[in-house]
Amino acid sequence: MYKKRTIIISNRLPVRIEKHDNELKFIPSEGGLATGLGSIYKKDNNIWIGWPGYIPDSEEEKEIIKEKLKELNLIPVFLTTAQIEGYYEGFSNEVLWPIFHHRLSYAVYKQENWQYYKEVNQVFCDTIWKQQLDAKDEIWIHDYQLMLLPKLIRQDDEKISIGYFQHIPFPPDEIFRCIPWRNELLEGVLGADLIAFHTYNDTQHFLNACTHIIGLTIKNNSLQVGDRSVYVEVYPMGIDYNKFSSLAQSSEVQVRVKSLKEQYQNRKIILSIDRLDYSKGILERLHAFENFLINWPEYHNQVVLYMLVVPSRDTVPQYKRLRDEIDRMAGHINAVYGTNEWTPIAYYYNTYPVEELSALYTAADICLVTSLRDGMNLVCKEYIASKENSLGVLILSELAGASKELVDAIQINPNAIDEISNAIAQALQMPKEEQRKRMDDSIEIVRKFNINHWVKLFFNRLREIKIIQRNEMSRKVRDEVRETIFNAYQNSKKRLFFLDYDGTLIGFHKDADAAVPTTGLYSILEKLQSDDANQIVIISGRPRETLERWFGDKDYYLVAEHGAWTNYPAYKWIPRSQLSTRWKIPVKHIMIKFANITAGASIEEKTYSLAWHYRKAQQGLGQLRSQELVDSLRYLIPHHGLQLLQGDKVIEVKNGEVNKGMAALEIVKDYKPDFIFAIGDDVTDEDMFIELPTGAFTVKVGNKKSEAQFYVESQEEAVKLVHYFVEKIESEQKNNNSGQTIHI
Repeated sequence: MYKKRTIIISNRLPVRIEKHDNELKFIPSEGGLATGLGSIYKKDNNIWIGWPGYIPDSEEEKEIIKEKLKELNLIPVFLTTAQIEGYYEGFSNEVLWPIFHHRLSYAVYKQENWQYYKEVNQVFCDTIWKQQLDAKDEIWIHDYQLMLLPKLIRQDDEKISIGYFQHIPFPPDEIFRCIPWRNELLEGVLGADLIAFHTYNDTQHFLNACTHIIGLTIKNNSLQVGDRSVYVEVYPMGIDYNKFSSLAQSSEVQVRVKSLKEQYQNRKIILSIDRLDYSKGILERLHAFENFLINWPEYHNQVVLYMLVVPSRDTVPQYKRLRDEIDRMAGHINAVYGTNEWTPIAYYYNTYPVEELSALYTAADICLVTSLRDGMNLVCKEYIASKENSLGVLILSELAGASKELVDAIQINPNAIDEISNAIAQALQMPKEEQRKRMDDSIEIVRKFNINHWVKLFFNRLREIKIIQRNEMSRKVRDEVRETIFNAYQNSKKRLFFLDYDGTLIGFHKDADAAVPTTGLYSILEKLQSDDANQIVIISGRPRETLERWFGDKDYYLVAEHGAWTNYPAYKWIPRSQLSTRWKIPVKHIMIKFANITAGASIEEKTYSLAWHYRKAQQGLGQLRSQELVDSLRYLIPHHGLQLLQGDKVIEVKNGEVNKGMAALEIVKDYKPDFIFAIGDDVTDEDMFIELPTGAFTVKVGNKKSEAQFYVESQEEAVKLVHYFVEKIESEQKNNNSGQTIHI
């Protein structure tokens, strides 16, 4: 029996390879992701796929690396120098990184880099499929370097379980729109079943991009992509809490803590640790520290800013300029404010082992995080985990993802220099009792929402989503469902077809009057009606005049305005028993008010209903106004016995006594068919699905929650399903004719 595997995929493997004296060294990563996922990829037959950070000198060396990494459950993706420059340094870090961190002017759009990005994502996909994937396997793709990968994998297996996690922020859709290849990137990520971010804001930005750029519809936190429901959710990443808590209390680290405090003569230590990057707000922090020294001179010689900057891409011009500016500014502050006994800033451009970081966290009185934009920022969580037995204050940028969880930190706007310098003073003056209370509350959050909890939550949700999808798929009209319906059709003598119009027989148009029946649609309906046992009923929200104009010369029964009018049974229009329309005056007054403030909105008046259309309105604004309209109408609805319907870009108010369900049921009771088929896309069709007898075959257009037994994905699929009956009829007639023997 096949045992499912978990496959982790990221740009880099959790080891780096270095070569010294012709000998390869495999150095494990101590990063948060490697730690958290170690419990998964290291056991059973699970694997981690990624670039090993090294270009082999020969095929022989490549094989050595493969064998060594295989022992660690790691599978390397080997890339060329050109691929690394184009895909990683080029597209990932010159387009995605600056755009996602709101630095539009830093973005460089080169077509050749986009080609490399596509090429490398395909290389990752090819490597994955070489692992002989099974539909039971679970794949977890990490971060922005692999945004195309979910769709590439999905193309080869529609059932496989795919999760995607983005560790950096996702920008507002108007910023993301600047990328020339934005559609392809969104569609790539949407190949996943579960897409996750660190913060709620990031999920909303992603959902808005999917709505405003590629036109998908949001339902709660999910998107309908083909016949799959794709969920977009929040899972803030944690750290290995026990690791940092234990390290802080270890004798080795405590010795180093004592040494640090002696080195800085028991001055208050303000700690900052960042990778060299323009998103970290390092220059803003230095400006704020200088401002603090100017405004709070009593703290001269009492504090030291211990600033550790970890090397990163310092050969890239933007990063080289940033480092030069940091060097210049730190030197300036030390020169202007320092003395022979005191250097205000202890600045180090280096990489430290985790034990040294732990000592710094434990010794620091303040941890200062001033990110201008950060997906999460784990430094602040590591600082908190190191403070079980010591005091400290966290000053945290409100633009770092961690700020959404760590609400007991002193939160600052990283662009507000005075605010940061005042926060430093506040932290230095904070009473010990308040420090302990704030820190303990933060510790409780960091301890509970640790890295293992994060992994467990993500996979539990991914498995729940696959169950939801399987349940949805069981309702999809596939070959076996079509055959079941047609078998019932063949074994019947008197058949009724209830066919909705807009969104079912014809696609939606911004101009409703343009949605006229096509020649092809007329042909399909005529062939279906041509069988004496078949009777078509067009059941629509359209006015009777429109249906009469389009279908009045046909032998179809027509139901207009959701059942307010019908031409059954004598093909002459008759209204339902006279209903009051006095409610129209106040409802229309409110609808006009909202139409007057919403460009593109319009009002359609029917005999017993009013519809407020916003298909032509600006996307987002139309949705907002429609909700405001609904809120304004709610008090009128029960008072007048009305029904409010929220359809596709339309809000409709009608008499509660009029609905498609009652109209359809009246025809069924009189006509007495032994086969009923009903299909529709709108909320108004739900009444019909509910009221029709149990044996009826009911089909929803679109995979939405519905009372219908089955669904088809789209309006095009709806027409194909109706056409299926025609094809079957023609096929059987052809077979019958060819089987006849002609005697001369």
